[in-house]
Amino acid sequence: MDLTVGPNHFFWEAPAVRAFYQSLAAAPVARVVLGEVVCSKRLPFWQDEIAPAAETLLAAGKDVAITSLALVTLKRERKATAALAEIGLPVEVNDLTALHSLPKGQPFWVGPLINVYNEGTLRWLAARGAVRVCLPPELPLGSVAVLAGLGRDLGVAVEVWGHGRLPLAISGRCYHARLHDHAKDSCQFVCGLDPDGRDVETLDGQKFLAVNGVQTLSQSTASMAHQIEVLREAGITSLRLSPQSTDFAGVCAAYADRIAGRMTAEALAAELRTKVPGGRLSDGFLRGPVGAHWSGSAPQADRPAV
Repeated sequence: MDLTVGPNHFFWEAPAVRAFYQSLAAAPVARVVLGEVVCSKRLPFWQDEIAPAAETLLAAGKDVAITSLALVTLKRERKATAALAEIGLPVEVNDLTALHSLPKGQPFWVGPLINVYNEGTLRWLAARGAVRVCLPPELPLGSVAVLAGLGRDLGVAVEVWGHGRLPLAISGRCYHARLHDHAKDSCQFVCGLDPDGRDVETLDGQKFLAVNGVQTLSQSTASMAHQIEVLREAGITSLRLSPQSTDFAGVCAAYADRIAGRMTAEALAAELRTKVPGGRLSDGFLRGPVGAHWSGSAPQADRPAV
């Protein structure tokens, strides 16, 4: 089992993006997905960092792919999606409309925003050229095991969401803009004020979700710290780690130590709670009664609903 770093879901300034990917060159990860997945309006502020980041990571021996947007709605977004196939890197599809721009037979990756819930979908994607699939994070362990076994038979690498706030929904509306009394078209990029998303509370003050521009995220950070062994037994080849703004290289190193048996689940969870936004972990979609459930024994104050 190895580690994949997914695309950054948040809006960071170019110097922060540059430093982030430079730090990953020495991190114990096998592959990295670059590009904008949430909002195309953000891309001009940091797109010049993509090519240098790809060069740095490839030189460090990492596999590198470029992501599509999660929701393609505008003509300029369709043109940008079509141009992905010309970059020379594998394309990770996070909106099925991106397949229209990929020549048949060209290998591609499938991100966790595509609903690969059953064997028929996985077979169809494999026949279309998928060579790597990150399963949606809400799948239970039984479904993960079935799809991992089929992926092995089809020659498709199957990975699961291993760390990060869970991507729950993408909307045509911008929550960050509305929060600051801006229209979406004149948002002033206020999502950049919250580099790991902004917490949302219920009317009675309970922490509930997080928002990131047009995206809804879980308030807790999903972590497979306690699930490494069962996922390995199920046939999972990789864990996907989703970027965060603080000490992500340390997060990657800690997961690598856990996979290699140099760190216990409890030690990894304890370290992660000091690093993740809000300090809450969850793994309930895989094996618990609800998504926000945490299988670790340590109590977590103000347990969120999602």
